[in-house]
Amino acid sequence: MRMRREVIVFIWRSDRGRRAGTSAAGRPALRPVPRKGTEMTFVVCVTVSSNDTLLGNGVVGILAETCNMWERRAPLNPSHCARLLLRGGNRTRVNRIIVQPSTKRIHHDAQYEDAGCEISEDLSECGLIIGIKQPKLEMILPDRAYAFFSHTHKAQKENMPLLDKILEERVSLFDYELIVGDDGKRSLAFGNFAGRAGLIDFLHGLGQRYLSLGYSTPFLSLGQSHMYPSLAAAKAAVIAVGEEIATFGLPSGICPIVFVFTGLGNVSQGAQEIFKLLPHTFVDAEKLPEISAAWNLSKQSQSTKRVFQLYGCVVTSRDMVSHKDPTRHFDKADYYAHPEHYAPVFHERIAPYASVIVNCMYWERRFPRLLSIDQLQQLMKSGCPLVGICDITCDIGGSVEFVDKSTSIEKPFFRYDPSNNSYHDDMEGDGVICLAVDILPTEFSKEASQHFGNILSKFVASLASMKQLVELPSYLRRACIAHDGRLTSLYEYIPRMRKTMIDLAPAKANPSPDKKYSTLVSLSGHLFDKFLINEALDIIEAAGGSFQLVRCEVGQSIDDTSYSELEVGADDTATLDKIIDSLTSLANAHGGDHDARKETELALKIGKVNECGTGDTVDKEGPKVLILGAGRVCRPAAQFLASYPDICSYGVDDNNTDQIHVIVASLYQKDAEEIVEGIKNATATQLDVADIGSLSDLVSQVEVVVSLLPASFHAAIARVCIELKKHMVTASYVDESMSNLKQAATGAGVTILCEMGLDPGIDHMMSMKMIDEAHARNGKVKAFTSFCGGLPSPAAANNPLAYKFSWNPAGAVRSGKNPAVYKFLGETIHVDGSSLYESAKRLRLPGLPAFALEHLPNRNSLIYGDLYGISKEASTIYRATLRYEGFSEIMATLSKIGFFDAANHPLLQDTNRPTYKGFLDELLNANNISTTTTNLNIEASGGYDDELIARILSLGHCKEDIAVKTVKTIKFLGLHEEIQIPKDCSSAFDVICQRMEQRMAYGHNEQDMVLLHHEVEVEYPDGRPTEKHQATLLEFGKVENGGSTTTAMALTVGVPAAIGALLLLENKVQTKGVIRPLEPEIYIPALEMLESSGIKLAERVEI
Repeated sequence: MRMRREVIVFIWRSDRGRRAGTSAAGRPALRPVPRKGTEMTFVVCVTVSSNDTLLGNGVVGILAETCNMWERRAPLNPSHCARLLLRGGNRTRVNRIIVQPSTKRIHHDAQYEDAGCEISEDLSECGLIIGIKQPKLEMILPDRAYAFFSHTHKAQKENMPLLDKILEERVSLFDYELIVGDDGKRSLAFGNFAGRAGLIDFLHGLGQRYLSLGYSTPFLSLGQSHMYPSLAAAKAAVIAVGEEIATFGLPSGICPIVFVFTGLGNVSQGAQEIFKLLPHTFVDAEKLPEISAAWNLSKQSQSTKRVFQLYGCVVTSRDMVSHKDPTRHFDKADYYAHPEHYAPVFHERIAPYASVIVNCMYWERRFPRLLSIDQLQQLMKSGCPLVGICDITCDIGGSVEFVDKSTSIEKPFFRYDPSNNSYHDDMEGDGVICLAVDILPTEFSKEASQHFGNILSKFVASLASMKQLVELPSYLRRACIAHDGRLTSLYEYIPRMRKTMIDLAPAKANPSPDKKYSTLVSLSGHLFDKFLINEALDIIEAAGGSFQLVRCEVGQSIDDTSYSELEVGADDTATLDKIIDSLTSLANAHGGDHDARKETELALKIGKVNECGTGDTVDKEGPKVLILGAGRVCRPAAQFLASYPDICSYGVDDNNTDQIHVIVASLYQKDAEEIVEGIKNATATQLDVADIGSLSDLVSQVEVVVSLLPASFHAAIARVCIELKKHMVTASYVDESMSNLKQAATGAGVTILCEMGLDPGIDHMMSMKMIDEAHARNGKVKAFTSFCGGLPSPAAANNPLAYKFSWNPAGAVRSGKNPAVYKFLGETIHVDGSSLYESAKRLRLPGLPAFALEHLPNRNSLIYGDLYGISKEASTIYRATLRYEGFSEIMATLSKIGFFDAANHPLLQDTNRPTYKGFLDELLNANNISTTTTNLNIEASGGYDDELIARILSLGHCKEDIAVKTVKTIKFLGLHEEIQIPKDCSSAFDVICQRMEQRMAYGHNEQDMVLLHHEVEVEYPDGRPTEKHQATLLEFGKVENGGSTTTAMALTVGVPAAIGALLLLENKVQTKGVIRPLEPEIYIPALEMLESSGIKLAERVEI
């Protein structure tokens, strides 16, 4: 018998604003539709539901931020999206990006569309959805992966509804805060931007506060951070304020102005970065009373005196507390373990001398407060000069007790009057002002988004293609709080934490990778309130072991004990035994002493050791790059190449096979080892490049050679590369010896890419981009000018020459004697080397008005007209070196005195060495500068200064103000001192270079600066108005948290050289022979990579 089947079919309509056939939750929306006639017929659309989730479908959604009206940041900007999509498919596994529309996001929807993204409110097709802050609960879709700052891993009470929703919808939640590198530091954070924005905002309010107190200051002209189009513009405004302070000073009635910074982390570093743009001096905490006392005396005698600098002081916990036992000194480990043994002293030792407290430190309730209400009340009664608190941490009710509320960007300040414990919204009246904005980084939304996206984009592809957690690299698995409706094992403590006020910080806990041996370790005691859990985990990691959190119970008060079980793994029993022994020692040290009435703080139980099967580790083969040299430039180059493809391919996971291995070779093994320290995929080796056999052996094992040695070595290295058919990169000029190799390199099919640094290098690429674009628009280059200089940052330009050296100054001094030639308005101008300094001219750049600069012609500018193909059309071709204004006048005068004479001086040939003062007198006498006093009392500085000024003026080559500055320089360099000149100085040139190297070196944490500026004037034959195209690169040195500094010069030379090697590795450069980066096949991708690495070029057009 045949079965009869009847089907009733539904047709569904699409909701407006959503994809056809879906509801707000992304499910089919069924609605009956009547047909014409008297009968109702139902048409059915049968949908088949699948248990498969959308995880790993390669579709990424970007949320519109809704938590705060000021939140304009984006997790990825359009350029990040474009690169992800451009490298899509199998490589990054990002197939589509859907962006929720937003009219307040720093990047407009149209920019995302131009980058290849789709704009839609509906993110239901996305397997991965990313944002900055947490979304509204109703926006969370089921069975997807989400990534944002969730603030749930410490069981924060206010965010537990969010976590419940995550678990209910079976969402995989990745928290940015938990993505931690091998060094234990967070990979994704905005701390620097919070510090920068916070201090600028506070300076803005400080000007208003001082005005309400009756004092006009330059701070009054400064706006809030969000009022500037960029971080660079905001910094320029701060520099302008600093210049006004340095020129006109501050009222003595509010001085000394002392800024106290708490902590050493990213927030503090960002705030100090802004502060250092102002004229300042940093002092140690113990010097604060002396400064205060000195100024009190000064005020009594000269009430109208102006002050031309501020003071800064950085304090840590050592300055904030002291041991209650006066016989014991501060010990950080002891303080963290026993904070109850320490008493607060910040209100006695630091706060009485502070004008501004910039609070940047992490604080927990078990530690003493930085400043209590009672302490502040006593301080203000005693006349403390405190004007305000810049609480960048925005720790409500935290280390600064009276900060009981946050402020907003539109109303960033409140005034607190401790005399009556009252709060006010105005700036006028008694008390202190306070800034406590909790969303500071968004004020620099563009730069913050760029910085954040540069890092996040490395992880997006792995998250977008992830179907199971095991597919992810370990650092991303650690950041997953929930998956498939359950908390991951690392965060199973959260339900217990929800009942307690004690925070657990599990950022170091790793899901245990496959290890051959493992054991279960049980820890009980004061694990979290005494930080002993951290000590235990540090022991495991330091030994090379791994661990997985199996169980965790957190005590509900500091009097209760906690309990954790860890599965500890190691590759061999010796390592595991070492870990167990160290943990046992830790437990014994905290095991208690009944006779001393000391309770047990840590108890340990070790389980049975199990042997586990593990897969073989296969060495990953990949391309190799050899870097020759071990100078400052080498480390940025090695870091860039070793981090590829993390930087450039956006989506590399642990199984990538294209990782570049970097070999750094130096004459001394130790130097090479220092370069590669901490860099993955990099090894050090010893090599004497003069040993051609050893050089050939090493070159034969790599694909590309980067020579960062002096230029004299390049030709010999290039010949080896040509013979072995290996490509090569240098940052040096093409000299005759390299030019002679062009034919041989071309015949061998080898590319020798030269001049791939800053100048030459980036300057070539910027120039050719601007010139080629002008020609493509049928324009003619009427004028080409280029300015470039490596300078101290404004904060470090703190000597009379406003210049410093990061290596031997001889080369820089010699360059001041080079002749120059250039073309100006059709006329060829020749400058003799002896008068180069006199040819310097004042310069102000339109985009950087706060920089007082000068420029000197740089050798032969005319050859660049030929290189760039503009000799026949450009009436002006000029390349120049930048210095701060006033440098050349002083150097010219020193040259007239004779300090730059490289010939052996008779006085320096004797075994009886002259003093610096005696040699200075000899130089002045040799130049027929008469003196009646050769044995002046140096201590009587006024008379001696006047004598020197008079003797220099008698040269007849400078004005009095320049003579004064020259004398200041002479004294700064110690050229007037009664100290014998070292035996290795045989000329006046040697003497001044030796003193410059000693006195003009960069200090600890001082930053250098690179400034490159091009101007191309373009005219059009069809009558279009003439255009002036400008491109500017401004880069500062990087100071790491550990105190090490990477100079801007090293970055801007090393990174381009590394990019050149990368282009050769990827066969992006088809031209063979000895070449410069003048063709689009090089400069287009190279400039893009520079920007993605953080070295940015600003372009503008004036008509």
